[in-house]
Amino acid sequence: MLSEISKAISGRNKVILVHGNADMDAIGSAYAVSKCFPPADIYAPGGMDRVSRMVTEKLNIPVLDTCDLSDYELVVVVDTSSPEQFKPGSAEIPPNSVIIDHHMPTGKWNGMQYFCDSSRVSCCEIIKDLIDNENTEMPRDVALALLGGMLTDSGHFQFANPALLREFADILEKKGIDMDEAMDLTRAPMNMSERIAVIKTAGRSKFDRVSDMIVATSTGSSFESSACRGLLSAGADVAFVCSQRGDEFRLSARATQEMVRRGISLGSILGDLSAETDTDGGGHSGAAGLSGIGDADAILHMCMMKTMDAFRKIKADMSQDDAGQE
Repeated sequence: MLSEISKAISGRNKVILVHGNADMDAIGSAYAVSKCFPPADIYAPGGMDRVSRMVTEKLNIPVLDTCDLSDYELVVVVDTSSPEQFKPGSAEIPPNSVIIDHHMPTGKWNGMQYFCDSSRVSCCEIIKDLIDNENTEMPRDVALALLGGMLTDSGHFQFANPALLREFADILEKKGIDMDEAMDLTRAPMNMSERIAVIKTAGRSKFDRVSDMIVATSTGSSFESSACRGLLSAGADVAFVCSQRGDEFRLSARATQEMVRRGISLGSILGDLSAETDTDGGGHSGAAGLSGIGDADAILHMCMMKTMDAFRKIKADMSQDDAGQE
């Protein structure tokens, strides 16, 4: 796959697109491709999240907020599971564009050159292997950007696997980067608006449980992923936070690593819900998202019901295992 990607993107004037509210994994992947496989520009039609904006300033990463895709020979999309992750009208992806992703396939990239390794925790790992495969020199700022993507998409290693840890350590060793420098790159204290949003979300939360497993839901106006982490810190095992913006909603979901070990897959739950509601959703076992047109409260109720069903299945499986051991 790596040689095929390299053949598809090398030597062509390209623009690299990242999904709306682009996270550090998307920005790190895009920056590494732009620097190691030039010429290329980075375009974020839906903006960037707070950490990404901070890191682009620290590393001087140029990101376009307006762009005419027809000016380029090739469009490359990184870390984006479906076209719906771009707002309607913001980016019409031309046929035969190159898609590089690590999420569970959604089947929505038909007509594209689609490359996906869903076993990877971060897209940055794929790009790092791509650079290594071509024996291309990796500038130090690119190395830091890739480390930032691996850090954030693994929840600062909470959801890391051995493959990600090996890739991370390899960059540290080869580029002489200290761990504190890598950690400081994406470390940003919560500002007052975020702190207030998380506290308000906790006050509006609802929860239910099966055995010792608790799922919590809440509505918010912003900082949905931070609010999810706040609910996990408060004692939930799975959390969903959804915000309403006119007819559209945006939902974030998080689960503890223990729940992932027990069999919870938020990517599957939101992927199934996406298919049922004609919205855009998916992600990983421990972190996922959903967006589209719909009612936030109704979407949260469906998330709650699907998670409760998953809890009941886990409980039944555990009871069978206990019975088999007697």
